[in-house]
Amino acid sequence: MERIAYYPGCTLETTAKEFDITSRAVCHHLGIELIEIPDWNCCGASSAHETNNYLAIALPARNLLKAEELGLNVVIPCAACFNRLKMAEKALKNNYLEFSYQGKIEIFDLLRFLAQSKYLKYLKQKVIKPLKGLKAVAYYGCLISRPPKITDHPQPENPMEMEKILEAIGVDCLEWSYKTDCCGASLVLGRIDIIYQLVKKLYEKALEVGASCIVTACPLCHANLDLRQREINEKFHENYYLPIFYFTELMALALGLKGKEIWFRGHLVDPMPLLTKYL
Repeated sequence: MERIAYYPGCTLETTAKEFDITSRAVCHHLGIELIEIPDWNCCGASSAHETNNYLAIALPARNLLKAEELGLNVVIPCAACFNRLKMAEKALKNNYLEFSYQGKIEIFDLLRFLAQSKYLKYLKQKVIKPLKGLKAVAYYGCLISRPPKITDHPQPENPMEMEKILEAIGVDCLEWSYKTDCCGASLVLGRIDIIYQLVKKLYEKALEVGASCIVTACPLCHANLDLRQREINEKFHENYYLPIFYFTELMALALGLKGKEIWFRGHLVDPMPLLTKYL
């Protein structure tokens, strides 16, 4: 079993528990042992970079040092956390802080880590409930692949990792041009009017290509797309019904893992009517 350090971050212990539960379950099923970084701290993704440049680097940097002490590469499910730890990595390698970081570990977002060919192979072998007929669009948001000078992503405007994973579990993954568009999650406290416009466009474009759901890898995107659907329906007199999934939830479902009653009950847009034939 491959061992890798795991940084869950704050949201996976609060509003995105279903992402944490299914990430751990899927990795275990694929032979990956997640070693949670001991005594990890908040990476400051929500606000540190707006208020204090030193803390914006020092907070995620401390987690990198903890992972390096384990002697393990680190994997991060949350797109915002991933972006902040990669930002810290660049700063540490340029001696921005006095921290004694050796730079000997690799940092992966969970999506890119699981899309490696060896895990795709395991995944295809272990699927027992292929999600055939489920039409989805992959939504990456802003932070997993961009900016490439931070994320080191080779295809920042057209990442394909989620499509590879979804197709491996039988999902009909549809092409669209909005996979890395911003949903405005960072504007939640000040410009809800902009959020409504950005999210509404994503619903419309997903439906235009025939999607029945949107799949994401970002807790902030998931919360924004799931939470705003009823508000937007009421405000714009629409009737959108688009369940929003974490990619690990669909993986867990296709792998036949137990616990769907727990991880799906946190959804505001009820996914059960769409998933009836796969349960």
